[in-house]
Amino acid sequence: MPTVFDEEKLVKELSEKKEESLKPEVYSNPSLCGTLNKSIKKIEFELEKLASSRKKISDISDYIDLTEMEGDESMVSDIDSSIDSLEKEINELYLETLLSGDYDLNNAYVKIHSGAGGTEACDWAGMLQRMYQMFADKNGFKWSITDKIDGDGAGVKSVTLKVVGDNAYGYLKSEMGVHRLVRISPFDANKRRHTSFASVEVMPEINQDVEIEIRPEDLKVDVYRSGGAGGQHVNTTDSAVRITHLPTGIIVACQQERSQLKNREMAMEMLKSKLLALELDKKMQESLALKGDAKKIEWGSQIRSYVFCPYTMVKDHRTNYETSDVYGVMDGNIKEFIFEFLKLIN
Repeated sequence: MPTVFDEEKLVKELSEKKEESLKPEVYSNPSLCGTLNKSIKKIEFELEKLASSRKKISDISDYIDLTEMEGDESMVSDIDSSIDSLEKEINELYLETLLSGDYDLNNAYVKIHSGAGGTEACDWAGMLQRMYQMFADKNGFKWSITDKIDGDGAGVKSVTLKVVGDNAYGYLKSEMGVHRLVRISPFDANKRRHTSFASVEVMPEINQDVEIEIRPEDLKVDVYRSGGAGGQHVNTTDSAVRITHLPTGIIVACQQERSQLKNREMAMEMLKSKLLALELDKKMQESLALKGDAKKIEWGSQIRSYVFCPYTMVKDHRTNYETSDVYGVMDGNIKEFIFEFLKLIN
């Protein structure tokens, strides 16, 4: 097995975390206890996968020996299939070991902003929203929309998704930055090629026991009537909340709940998450600088291009990973891009 799978270290870490979970100050704190239990389950999962992969290697080795003894070439295709399956399993396990950041296990907020360009840019932001929703669906995550401003003609001007599930932030932090689209515009009567941009922010949802200092005098709070498609669930009161953090200029908003108080609480959670994300990004930059990596990975930098015309290609400009399956990517198949990014930062 690859040396990255340090079984002895994992067993020791599991024992330490189980011992820690028995301390009164831990099990009396639901938030802290929940975080620790997630970590324990993650390590147990990795150890189970490690044992399963090791057994499959042994089984394949025995199968190869049997094939050589009997000289039955018809068994070769079965061996090839088993090796392919094993390789996929080991890569999945390797990916899990790369999700080792302090907040990687947490849920995530994904905020998408359309760039300049009107309807074309809004449509692109909507396409990215669909891509992340499909990624979540395919990988066992749940998602909800916490805030949304529809585009005038199509798509969205901005939308915030909350993605719930183990390692949601660990996976999706790779998506932070500017995404570029090149295609023949369906909104252009002359069928010309257009370039559009959308920015993506990713923040971990943080537990209540994580302290982020925010002074009340640093906040500007606005309430407004929530937008919606109408019908029986449309809000008819000023329940939506927008909070501006004056020192940084960060703006968060929530219109998911009918209660203004609940929307304010959720908006404050998002603000704390965003301030934490800024700090995590700063630490990532410092780590990459120490490694001598010349490529910046930060909000505001172009990270990926999606080209539909004159050829099809999706290319990540940080890792140089690319694929011609642009339609598969738009259907949420972005795990290889995530894998390559995690290898880069680790």
